[in-house]
Amino acid sequence: LKMQETTYPNRIDIGTLQVADTWKKKFRALEQAGGPKLPHLKTLPFKERFSVTFNFLGFIFGPLYYLAKGMWKKALFLFAACVAAVLLIGSALDMAGLPEVANSLGYGVSAFFGVRSNIDYYKKMVLGENGWW
Repeated sequence: LKMQETTYPNRIDIGTLQVADTWKKKFRALEQAGGPKLPHLKTLPFKERFSVTFNFLGFIFGPLYYLAKGMWKKALFLFAACVAAVLLIGSALDMAGLPEVANSLGYGVSAFFGVRSNIDYYKKMVLGENGWW
């Protein structure tokens, strides 16, 4: 299952990218999964599925990883959105008497960056999309 070039007219051939071979492999697996929305993700073997859907460095470093990969607009936007969400949800959980749950919201933010970073880097490098969202 290959993505149609008509869907993404600015699409760049993965073979010509100046990235490590491991990234090319992830990008090809992302294409097999159907692109950024991953409609065919379950057709991939588990190991490829995991490498496409999770990035350990993105999980650990979050917005700093995005900055290192040249995705500063998304880093700023997602960081601001996550801070706002954590403050809002954390306050609501504190008022509901669940401060322990509120204290763990940072793990959710880390998981968000870990799950999104491969897809966002694919969108930047292959699809030429490097906007605010």
